[in-house]
Amino acid sequence: MRNSGKGTSYKNYRLSVLMIGTAAITLSCDTTNDPELVAPTAINEPAYALAGGFSGWSPAVRVESQPGTHPEFNTAFLDGCPLRSRDDKSFYMASNRPGGLGGIDIWVSTRASENDPWGAPANLGAPINSTADDFCPTIDSDGHRFFFVSARATWAGGAACGGPDIYVTRFRGDGSVEEPQNLGCDWNGGPNSAGAEASPSPLPESGSGPVLYFSSARAGGFAAEAGAPADADLYVSRSDGGKYRRAELVPGVNTAFDDSQPNVRRDGLEIFFFSNRPGGFGMADIYSATRARTSDSWSVPTNLGASVNSAVADTRPSVSWDGTSLVFGSTRPGGEGSSDIYITTREPLTGGGN
Repeated sequence: MRNSGKGTSYKNYRLSVLMIGTAAITLSCDTTNDPELVAPTAINEPAYALAGGFSGWSPAVRVESQPGTHPEFNTAFLDGCPLRSRDDKSFYMASNRPGGLGGIDIWVSTRASENDPWGAPANLGAPINSTADDFCPTIDSDGHRFFFVSARATWAGGAACGGPDIYVTRFRGDGSVEEPQNLGCDWNGGPNSAGAEASPSPLPESGSGPVLYFSSARAGGFAAEAGAPADADLYVSRSDGGKYRRAELVPGVNTAFDDSQPNVRRDGLEIFFFSNRPGGFGMADIYSATRARTSDSWSVPTNLGASVNSAVADTRPSVSWDGTSLVFGSTRPGGEGSSDIYITTREPLTGGGN
């Protein structure tokens, strides 16, 4: 069976946005005889590192392998969509573990300092979580604006755009949370669509102002096929007057397969995402692309290699503020549940990683 890259729908999407990727569902049969889906044997390992900036990635391990991490960080349920705050004291994730408001919820683990172990994750509660699926959390660099994706049908301002949409809220200084706002539908000039959105990644891009990277399974993407469901692609929305506008495809990184859940390094020079394009190690792999300046085109995406990826699904990568560690979700054997959160690290080279 060969995956055409088509077929993303919300029926399967609620799982793919967490960790396992659409590929893990559509490639559930034996693929070992398909030459495009067999793990590559000659990927150039040194190419994974940003030239002149960082070393290669270390072998990925479960977050619990870090001494003192609470044993309930990962569970026997779905755990993924990880993202850490700028100060590295809050670790957000999506999970369907017991104790939530319904479906997939957003949880947060905290610690007193970046040298302390992670504590037990706590549910963020309403109004961020709802009885629908709420996932793909992203805390902005200011520590207050909080982006996430929700499948809720309505919100305080009206109806949702169709599939899961991107929302934004704000953590106030007193600890309270503002009512989440939908970023708006594409037919009204906003970035959301009738398809399924995922993984908002805000960035104050030099030369163009605030932008928002994300993925979407909307119709009319990189390789639209008449009568076929859309595959996921990477998009970017630019802010105009404080509002994110209609999104456009990110040039140079999309394929006719699923390319999803982007996360952009804080200097805007490196983008991470997962893809089930041919030539990977398994059902979905993590890739990255780089550029010298934010006005430049992205390089050809490269697979992060066997130290990071596995024979199953590895998805929703998120890079730390200093660029030296990457967390992601994986369904690989040896985990505690259906999917767990893993971490890999790299070292900055002279003049890189700052």
